[in-house]
Amino acid sequence: MATQLKPRMECSEAEWQARLDLAACYRIFEHFGWSESIYNHISVKVPGEDNAFLINPFGLLYSEVSASNLVKIDIDGNVLSGNYPVNKAGFTQHAYFHRHLDWAHAICHTHTTEAMAVSSTEGGLLPISFYACNFQGQIGYHDFEGVTVREEEGERLLANLGDKRILMLRNHGPVVLGRTIHEMFVQAWALQRACEIQVATLSQGKPIHVPQEVIAVHQRDISQAQAPGGPGYADFEAWKRKIDRIDSSWRD
Repeated sequence: MATQLKPRMECSEAEWQARLDLAACYRIFEHFGWSESIYNHISVKVPGEDNAFLINPFGLLYSEVSASNLVKIDIDGNVLSGNYPVNKAGFTQHAYFHRHLDWAHAICHTHTTEAMAVSSTEGGLLPISFYACNFQGQIGYHDFEGVTVREEEGERLLANLGDKRILMLRNHGPVVLGRTIHEMFVQAWALQRACEIQVATLSQGKPIHVPQEVIAVHQRDISQAQAPGGPGYADFEAWKRKIDRIDSSWRD
């Protein structure tokens, strides 16, 4: 199905496309079972606007999110458009990253069982699977400080992220940042697979750790297995087609 570009609300076509992609992303996460009741967040910067981003309405399930009911807020927490409140925990964390990282176009935070389990172990993500090897040396870790509602914690979140694009909040769950929503999505998908495999492997006994020299070769060559369109583009578009066949109301 062709992507609907004509806005159904008062906004630019670029913003409407961002709304469509973000709404689709929420439905894809719901399809995978990555939602957490009405909590957790995926956000996307509004194209062509400084310091404005889109986030889910607080109180709706991911299966209820659509392009037109996403809330548009600025990095100071002011609602620019939308008829729903925004969860303060989502605003505080996402706004800080959007404010200070000009490349972070899309950000997600999840509470999946497997990712939370991995974040709650001392070793974090171990180099014991194909997917886990993608991320070795590329994840920052941040100690748990309670629910993320205090702006001053943002400084430590940013410092612990460093030059990485994934921040594992210990005892809590991952934050995945991407230059595009497609890149963020495929990284979140691969990270979730790595966590699922780790939980399953550790339940079987002592895991086999991949040597660092093999990890280096794997990370050097992994881009050769990438589909056309840039990181995650083909993956994301394929899943958009899938959810369109299930329920296309995310386009509303």
